[in-house]
Amino acid sequence: MLPIVTYPDKRLKLVSKEVTAFDAALHSFLDDMFETMINTNGIGLAAIQVDRPVNVLIICLPNDDEEGTQEKANLLEIINPKITHQEGTTVYQEGCLSVPKFYEDVERFETIALTYQDRHGKACTLEADGLLSIAIQHEIDHLLGKLFIEKLSYGRRKKFEKEYKRMQKEQKSKKS
Repeated sequence: MLPIVTYPDKRLKLVSKEVTAFDAALHSFLDDMFETMINTNGIGLAAIQVDRPVNVLIICLPNDDEEGTQEKANLLEIINPKITHQEGTTVYQEGCLSVPKFYEDVERFETIALTYQDRHGKACTLEADGLLSIAIQHEIDHLLGKLFIEKLSYGRRKKFEKEYKRMQKEQKSKKS
């Protein structure tokens, strides 16, 4: 398990760097990211969220079964992503492992196309819509040093800041 960097940690603002080495260390890191994401009930994770400012993200959407199981066979490992096309808009209630216990409606592109590399450096393309499109955009924002809360209106952002400070105070008082 890798430790998750949480808001307001300034490391989340770093812009990630391109991956150039597709080696055993990268493969091990990707495996560790998957275990961390699954053990924290996430559906996506960007490397910067585990303190590695590199252009790596993973997505594993839950199955449509009652348990919503996440199978490694459905895992997408996306390295050095570049969105090549985007269209339409949709609103989805997002959460984030780096902003625990907070969910808010965010507007995103409905469909996207992207190019990326897999764990071996092979060039890939992907077209995504629905939750997959939203999750990829959310994680790419992390690679650019942005959090979903930055997409909120001024009023909703102020409400978030107030609620988040209150939650942090409550957590500190429980530990005391």
